[in-house]
Amino acid sequence: MGLQGLTYLIVGLTFALYIGIAIWARAGSTKEFYAAGGSVHPVLNGMATGADWMSAASFISMAGLIAAFGYGGALFLMGWTGGYVLLAMLLAPYLRKFGKFTVPQFFGTRYYSQGASTVAVLCLLMASLTYIIGQMTGVGVAFSRFLGVSNSTGIFVGMAIVFCYAVFGGMKGITYTQVAQYCVLILAYTVPAVFISLHLTGNPLPQLGLGSDLAGSSVSLLAKLDQISVDLGFAQYTTHMRGSMLNTFVYTASLMIGTAGLPHVIMRFFTVPTVKDARASAGWALVFIAILYTTAPAVAAMAKINLLTTINPKIMTDNNITAPDAQIKYAERPDWMKRWEKTGLLKFTDKNGDGRIQLYNDKSKDPKFAAAGWKGNELTVNKDIMVLANPEIALLPNWVIALVAAGGLAAALSTAAGLLLAISSAISHDLLKEKFMPDLSEKGELMAGKIAMACSILVAGYLGLNPPDFAAGTVAIAFGLAASSIFPALMMGIFSKTMNKQGAIAGMLAGIGITMLYVFAHKGIFFIKGTSFLGLFGGKANFFLGIEPNAFGAIGALVNFAVAFAVKNMTEPVPEDIANMVEQVRIPKGSGEVTGAH
Repeated sequence: MGLQGLTYLIVGLTFALYIGIAIWARAGSTKEFYAAGGSVHPVLNGMATGADWMSAASFISMAGLIAAFGYGGALFLMGWTGGYVLLAMLLAPYLRKFGKFTVPQFFGTRYYSQGASTVAVLCLLMASLTYIIGQMTGVGVAFSRFLGVSNSTGIFVGMAIVFCYAVFGGMKGITYTQVAQYCVLILAYTVPAVFISLHLTGNPLPQLGLGSDLAGSSVSLLAKLDQISVDLGFAQYTTHMRGSMLNTFVYTASLMIGTAGLPHVIMRFFTVPTVKDARASAGWALVFIAILYTTAPAVAAMAKINLLTTINPKIMTDNNITAPDAQIKYAERPDWMKRWEKTGLLKFTDKNGDGRIQLYNDKSKDPKFAAAGWKGNELTVNKDIMVLANPEIALLPNWVIALVAAGGLAAALSTAAGLLLAISSAISHDLLKEKFMPDLSEKGELMAGKIAMACSILVAGYLGLNPPDFAAGTVAIAFGLAASSIFPALMMGIFSKTMNKQGAIAGMLAGIGITMLYVFAHKGIFFIKGTSFLGLFGGKANFFLGIEPNAFGAIGALVNFAVAFAVKNMTEPVPEDIANMVEQVRIPKGSGEVTGAH
């Protein structure tokens, strides 16, 4: 069977599995729809959390970022894994003991205010909708290449699949679907990595292969990649920073605290029976996540080596990269390049008319490039395709390539489903049921949740067709919004008995407000192209201490904390019963039944 047919078969079988599980585990009550009945085993919940957590940004985009930026791209690894430790240690057990369906419910009760709950809903919607853009971008990338359809068609198909298992299954269906999706995505990520590591270094473990010598050589893989990078005018792969040290630090911090404030991941800890199980499922999730995250740096380095070797076949043995015959002829490019060119995610422009492909840093001042007649970089490779194209570049079997397609789609769809559930519960439960229609029946609330989810899918699809950045970049913005609004309020709600509703509300509004201002100045108002307003700030990008907009969430969090404590000190104190409740929640024993009631 050919590659296209095999891809349709494997992707089709996985989709059938997801929908079948959703039908089998469909939700029949609001408790099952929002919290899977509160009865999921910790190991299964850990696996589902891993799938919920490892989105298109993790599977498709993260290794591409590390391949592009080298050491500087590793901040995504540090930020996302470190953030999960924060979530597991500081938030998950206490929120589980609190025993509510959703994050806005926690805010409404802890801060004794429907206003706090409403502000939390608005912050949640901003972060979740931004996050879901990245997932839809990933779905479009995977579908456009492997199913031979346009990026737009791929997004529409993805919307339909998510609709089937998320709307009907709720949290219960999503949980068991995500267990299957984790198995698919982790196999799809590690199997090609094992093959490629074995081929390049002779070591079947990619984590060890990254630090090993190249097969048949005394030169290590990373040392060779450093040399090749410098020869092509780039910075050293293993030492290159992403901007300044301050930007790297703030970016990492933003990803960490944004991770700990993501509502769709926090909701997973309401699906287990006890606080002890919440801790256990967090531990298992870290194990399952670590399998992919420790493999990603190896996948990135090996993908870059394979790409550069494809363009410069003699680069591993001959350092004269500007020799007339050192680069491949465009007419003789491999089939994988032809396939990716059709998607528009890989583009070639013959700037010097020699019919050969020059891939290098054309901003380099090294005179050898001009002397060789090179007139600029000729190959543009979208960062999001590196993982998906890697098995094709390495000439792996067709079934491996098809498996990677299924894995990329599983990663994007599993996170999209979790985000849609968070959005749905915020609208149907926290706004409609709690604020506008308190007498709504359980059946009516369940239907409202499904309608809200269906509408959210439509909005997510539209945003996916018009993304503000590549997948991981868009996701980083979402983390910044969560970091600047939700995380500080959660931390103060659990660990400060004196934080009152006025302080929390003012802090959330100030934190997300300053972050949105900085992001929209660079990316456009609500990411609409042509509406950016950097001109108001002198027209210079990253105008605040050189910090990227994707990293600004940590600054927004500091503003949140500062404003919250300042306002708290100027307003009336917390009621005594609320202070006592906070004291009880902080005792890490016992758990209440998960309930939607206040």
